[in-house]
Amino acid sequence: MSVPPWLSDLFWTYQNVVVSLGVNGLLALSMYVVLAAGQLSLGQAAFMGLGAYASALLTLRLHAPFWAVLPAAMLVPVAFALLVGGPTLRLAGVYLAIATIGLGEVLRAVYLNVDALGGALGLSGIPEAAPLWLIYALLAAALLVFWRIGRSRVGRAMEAMRSDETAALAMGVNVRRYRLATLVASAALAGLAGALSAHSTDFIGPNDYGFEPAVSILSFALLGGIGSPIAPVVGAVVLTLLPELMRGFAELRLILNGVVIVLAVLFLPRGLVAWRMRRRAA
Repeated sequence: MSVPPWLSDLFWTYQNVVVSLGVNGLLALSMYVVLAAGQLSLGQAAFMGLGAYASALLTLRLHAPFWAVLPAAMLVPVAFALLVGGPTLRLAGVYLAIATIGLGEVLRAVYLNVDALGGALGLSGIPEAAPLWLIYALLAAALLVFWRIGRSRVGRAMEAMRSDETAALAMGVNVRRYRLATLVASAALAGLAGALSAHSTDFIGPNDYGFEPAVSILSFALLGGIGSPIAPVVGAVVLTLLPELMRGFAELRLILNGVVIVLAVLFLPRGLVAWRMRRRAA
């Protein structure tokens, strides 16, 4: 059955938005997994950049097939997360947030000043090899995995850490191991999102992975909530579509995200999706 011309034209017009919805959904989940364990880590934009640059370089320089590029795009940020996890995870709260933002800015400076990485001009000509169905299939798979984890013993341990880390330690929860595991999971998801984004837009640049994207990813989770994996994805959908509905104010996107964070903290502390999933009995 052929697709109606009007539907084809509509998809062509909003193709980038549809791709962004899927990619931002993965980024929202990468933020969800650390917030669900009570950690305010803002390194998701940095991990996304590592995945994007690793995948782009493998494709452009080594002509690696896309099926091999995706795992590499996840492994590179995971290796970086394991490297920095020891020093940074000793921090908590706003100190952890500042440290992870700082790491992201260091990486952005590297992208800007290393010619092999494209410098300030970035990398262009990246093959558009990420099909739309794959982006949404991976998003659905991530949602399912986090849903099952959230209802398991691991989910209960993460909720205990978020509620009271000291009490969680007293109950025998290995807090350090969970902290590192959530950071690694966050890095893998953000790296995957970076690779999918890079191979959907054919261009990446250093400013795509700086402070502004880090704030945007945080706002996805704060607006949607962290009561369930679906909540931050809802936040990502709202904040991705909002600039399209307010095209005349697109340049104020960072301000809008800041306002959303303030309003969410003041009036929607549990997010737009306040419903919390039921957890299995021990």
